[in-house]
Amino acid sequence: MVESNLLLIAFDSTQQALRAEMLLEYADIEIDICPTPKEITAGCALSIHFPLEDLNTVQQIIVQENVEVRGIFEKAEHDYKLID
Repeated sequence: MVESNLLLIAFDSTQQALRAEMLLEYADIEIDICPTPKEITAGCALSIHFPLEDLNTVQQIIVQENVEVRGIFEKAEHDYKLID
């Protein structure tokens, strides 16, 4: 995946990160599990990268399945910007 076309979901718990991983994989969304960047304050060390074009589907899954997330972020120059 090209990093500039990726968004990142951060979580407050490992349980929610693993649950989101399962749900997104089931929906055939290409994801990568990665360490949560130090620029993002979150309660969980795991985050998920996914393609920008899957944003609407990812948001629908998060809402429908009541997945608790810290937020969805996009990479800016030297930081991450919260988009949802």
